[in-house]
Amino acid sequence: MQKNNWFNRATFYEIYPQTFLDTNGDGIGDIEGIIEKLDYIKSVGFNAIWLNPLFDSPFYDAGYDVRDFYKVAPRYGTNEDLYRLFTEAHKRGMHVILDLVPGHTSIDSEWFIQSCKAERNEYSDRYIWTNSVWETPKDVACIRGFYERNGSVATNFFSIQPALNYGYLEKKDDFEMEIDDPRLIPNFKAMQNVITFYLERGCDGFRVDMAGWMAKRDDKEFTGTIRVWNKILKPIKEKYPDAFFVSEWSSPKHSLSTYFDSDFLLQDWFKPLHIFMCRGDDPYFKANVNKSAKPYFDFYLDLIDFANKKHKYVSIVSGNHDTTRIKETLTDDELKLFYAFLFTMPGIPFVYYGDEIGMNYRKKLPSIEGGYQRTGSRTPMQWNATKNAGFSTADVTYIPVNDDYVTINVAKEENDKDSLLTTIKDVLSVRNKHAAFENDAKITYLNKESEIHPLKYVREKDGEKMLVAINASTNKCTLLINQKYEVVYSLKNKDFHGELEPQSVLIVKLI
Repeated sequence: MQKNNWFNRATFYEIYPQTFLDTNGDGIGDIEGIIEKLDYIKSVGFNAIWLNPLFDSPFYDAGYDVRDFYKVAPRYGTNEDLYRLFTEAHKRGMHVILDLVPGHTSIDSEWFIQSCKAERNEYSDRYIWTNSVWETPKDVACIRGFYERNGSVATNFFSIQPALNYGYLEKKDDFEMEIDDPRLIPNFKAMQNVITFYLERGCDGFRVDMAGWMAKRDDKEFTGTIRVWNKILKPIKEKYPDAFFVSEWSSPKHSLSTYFDSDFLLQDWFKPLHIFMCRGDDPYFKANVNKSAKPYFDFYLDLIDFANKKHKYVSIVSGNHDTTRIKETLTDDELKLFYAFLFTMPGIPFVYYGDEIGMNYRKKLPSIEGGYQRTGSRTPMQWNATKNAGFSTADVTYIPVNDDYVTINVAKEENDKDSLLTTIKDVLSVRNKHAAFENDAKITYLNKESEIHPLKYVREKDGEKMLVAINASTNKCTLLINQKYEVVYSLKNKDFHGELEPQSVLIVKLI
């Protein structure tokens, strides 16, 4: 499959619609608010947007419990508003992907309501039902005792999310169906229809929720889930090769063996190698942490090599709606180094809204719409120092605004040449101008085994070579460049003469 140029230059900005911008004063963000801020997003340097779920939902789980895949939730606007968002983004040379939840629906979905009926109908096999209410599906939670149908139904995560039925890797019980069972063909078709519906109306692709959990039972090597995704995506990608699909799988060697174009590498607490960068007690970019970058690079460059051979990508994220904000671990000065790293590495970067201004995680918030500890990462975007940080004119907002919005907001940082936002704009400007920083450009890691600071690597493509050096320590360190060069970007190294300043960045074009 030929590599698509927009994938190769994409830099994504994730928007949690509920808390981005409220334009009608009801305390909840909306599509009109996203349209209004497209120019801001582009001005920072992002050229693609991922929107968390906008579909109709009872919102037990913030929209990840879909009631109607074909309808925009009224609190965000209308379907026509969404299509206009696609159009306005395209006018600006930007792309928009939606959040697809293929593994389950809400208990309020018409699909599930029909499936719960005792008399067989076209939805009877849409979910995983046992043959008796006294029997439960093995290895997964279930719902039972609420419906006229005599059976228990498997769930995926929360108990209000019945699992859609794409089959079992190996059939063991009578009620189970194998992945190729003809009775499941309508289920695969139903999800293909949802995808096609939005692609036909201007959507540029999908981030796919819980993509690695589709086939049931003992799918430790993902062989069943790989088969499921090949069945769903093969006809889609053949018809829409420019549509972009990124999986929430965190296993590129499995996900990229299907028709996915990229896979998230989530920097969460459960990925020890990713703690290297920005999480945990001693991430690399934390001042005075002396640890080698080599274990991370060995791991990451192996994945990059695998992805490149398939003309595909991996994606590093600053955080997302499921993780604590990166500001919990790194200061603004440390974050500047992290973002210089993020935007000069191979792969497709994703930045969570508000991370570009260093928004804080708000502790001890009560759970809102199934957020639980994640609620503190979903607070309203801090646009300025006016009421509710400029997010809404309402007296009560969907989630309370952070108390620090007067000092941390877009308006303030846009007028500060030393702010985190300004640094991100400057680095993205460099990234977007140079072929050597395209997502598939070659990388060469230069640090020796025992060399910790500075972090050094070269990116190159189409005859252009760029050296990136990041000094995360609080001491000066030597950087020898044994050929002619031109300084392209400098953070604290305006008068570079072979020594990098503490907590600084230097990007040079090798001539």
